Amino acid sequence: MTTDNSTSTSTYTYESDGPAAVAVIGLGQMGTRLAQAFLAAGYRTTVWNRTAAKADALVVQGAVRAASAAEAIEAADLVVVCLPDYGTVGDVLRPASAAGAAGGLRGKVLVNLTSGTPEEAREMAGLASGLGAAYLDGAAMSGTRLVGRPEALFVLSGSADAFAAHREVLGALGDSVHLGADPALAAVYDTALFGLAWGALAGFHHAVALAGAAGVEPTEFAAVAAGHMPFVTSLMTEHARQLADGRFPDDDGTVDVHAAAMEHLVLASRAEGVGAELPELVKSLLERASADGYGAAGIASVARVLREGARHA
Repeated sequence: MTTDNSTSTSTYTYESDGPAAVAVIGLGQMGTRLAQAFLAAGYRTTVWNRTAAKADALVVQGAVRAASAAEAIEAADLVVVCLPDYGTVGDVLRPASAAGAAGGLRGKVLVNLTSGTPEEAREMAGLASGLGAAYLDGAAMSGTRLVGRPEALFVLSGSADAFAAHREVLGALGDSVHLGADPALAAVYDTALFGLAWGALAGFHHAVALAGAAGVEPTEFAAVAAGHMPFVTSLMTEHARQLADGRFPDDDGTVDVHAAAMEHLVLASRAEGVGAELPELVKSLLERASADGYGAAGIASVARVLREGARHA
């Protein structure tokens, strides 16, 4: 099947005559889990790492060890790269795809699951196009523990045709979601979702510390907190709608009401000897929103203050 690469005018050819052939380049914690997921799903998997011993356990599980990155690429239709940074990706791929080298990327699909910035993703898409490959930039959003399970989220962006052609194979990793043709989108989601996760975890750790000061065990608190989270996630959906509409009803309380409640949380934390840095940060954000004229508006209006943050710096 010949398909257009949405990031360039080049094309690639994908032939299917049995189990898809996958190459995994880079066998750190994540790369190893990726290879294991492909193997578990029955795909022919070739692996390569600069430290060859890292492939030993995978070879026992059925993977084929390549002697070089070029050899790994030559063996596969789909080349998945997971290396420390984008610079290393380029250092590995350029010589492996040099003129006359075995295993060139021309006609292949390159999936880069290396963490980086949106700018780096666009630059890598250009490199892949120059080497004749269709490109998908991606990020593993659920760590290594869930790889290969349906609940593991992988976000990908770049060539829609390449994603469609290899959707089933990428599904072996988990819930693989294509975000759009711009190869930078996966990096945008990666950093945004990382911030979201740490915002939630920071709130949880502060809450555990505060409840713990009253003698509540972390597991006891977590059981109640987990039951509260569906309400919190429903607020995300509702607030996204409000932001799209540009209207901020006060059904869930006003900015000023929440600022007063956050002050109570600050005082309670201090009284128990618990660090109050996190509620103080949120309180300052709410106060800034109020000063900008959103005091009587719903709390989703805080997002506008964040978008306009540069002028407050």
